[in-house]
Amino acid sequence: MAKSSLSFVCQNCGAAYNRWQGKCEACGEWNTLSEEDNATSVPVSIRSKRKGRQFALESLAGKSQDAPRLSSGMAELDRVTGGGFVRGSVLLVGGDPGIGKSTLLTQATAMLARAGHRAVYISGEEAIAQVRLRAERLGLADAPVQLAAETSVEDIVSTLSEGAVPRLIVIDSIQTMWTDTVESAPGTVTQVRASAQALIRFAKKTGAAIILVGHVTKDGQIAGPRVVEHMVDAVLSFEGEGSQQFRILRSVKNRFGPTDEIGVFEMTGLGLREVTNPSELFLSERDLGTPGTAVFAGIEGTRPVLVELQALVAPTSLGTPRRAVVGWDPSRLSMVLAVLEAHCGVKLSGHDVYLNVAGGLRIHEPAADLAAAAALVSSLVNAQLPTDAVYFGEISLSGVVRPVAQTAARLKEAAKLGFGRAVLPESARGEVGGDAGLTLNPIGGLTTLVAEIAARGTLRGNREGSGDATAVEKNATPARFRRENG
Repeated sequence: MAKSSLSFVCQNCGAAYNRWQGKCEACGEWNTLSEEDNATSVPVSIRSKRKGRQFALESLAGKSQDAPRLSSGMAELDRVTGGGFVRGSVLLVGGDPGIGKSTLLTQATAMLARAGHRAVYISGEEAIAQVRLRAERLGLADAPVQLAAETSVEDIVSTLSEGAVPRLIVIDSIQTMWTDTVESAPGTVTQVRASAQALIRFAKKTGAAIILVGHVTKDGQIAGPRVVEHMVDAVLSFEGEGSQQFRILRSVKNRFGPTDEIGVFEMTGLGLREVTNPSELFLSERDLGTPGTAVFAGIEGTRPVLVELQALVAPTSLGTPRRAVVGWDPSRLSMVLAVLEAHCGVKLSGHDVYLNVAGGLRIHEPAADLAAAAALVSSLVNAQLPTDAVYFGEISLSGVVRPVAQTAARLKEAAKLGFGRAVLPESARGEVGGDAGLTLNPIGGLTTLVAEIAARGTLRGNREGSGDATAVEKNATPARFRRENG
């Protein structure tokens, strides 16, 4: 007889407990423990008598061939995956509901099928008629994609083993799959782990590339046990705001390519359209001559991307000023505000601060510190920054502007889009040759940048009705610089 034991497994992190409790001690989430039956199909006494099989051992020396790749037909998707799908690889794609995961994978399978490859799309959440409606809306109804609505892993593996091996298999989604090897409901940690393991074994054995679609939690993390992310070869995150038409496909983990590349798409009525020049798209609706806006020259993987940072500094009547950030790390904003107040004399304790990255892009590199500081000071003193200038540089806690990587690539992209000057760290000037095509303004410390912006600024309240220009400039200049200049 098979032995059965009950345990309570956290559906967020996979930690197991002997009894139920309200809070998971491993991840700190509340009400995520559910009861699961861990039944063993074979008694321990029988399993212990099984002898292992011998396998061949190989040396480190030998010919290493590049993994053969299959192009998806979408340049942005191939950029993120590292050049295409590797035979026998398993990818995990996560994203918010309605962000466009199914649309992206439907287009990818249709392009592969039109190229003569066997592509299979298995939906566990939608009926076949619903998938056909999406394909018809996207204009892909004539693509020879093999479609099925199934959730049993054993049935899926048995069906796909017949005939030619599929080059690409899409499982939408892994949370709906279940296997007979475990006694748990679909979507639980045990079922997700076991189903993913069975599909990964099939991919490694046959050489088919499999894409698993995963749900996400309220924090944006892929739902299910974290061990699934370790089991797969690549983890892709599909990001974007529901109100924005831009979508960002970001590589979080990739065993066969870079982990910092992004692919940019635009959601249209006919599906996702690839954006070959993201910088031009993010700056297409830029409001020129408005205080509080600065253009940041960033790097996403190997691609330079120019994006606009928008800041608003407004007086507050609350005891605790509000700090709101969209698209950037709130901790870095707090650090930049502390440096501005401690070393530059910019008093922001009585103001609400709002910072936004235009276009729905999320910035992770610290090189955006200088652009954020310029936008904040510009909004505070109501000073317009040069419309043809880009900013990049990391700010240290001492107020020194530190250099960042790939300075030449940032300047080249800025010059290609018509920008005429660049504000960059002083120590990075030696990395740029004389053919940069831009007027460089090296900044050694943050105080120099604040002084330049504040010198041409006017307070919002003194913009009109003040006849003394000297008084306006004094009120707009931080106290530290007024002391230094007498």
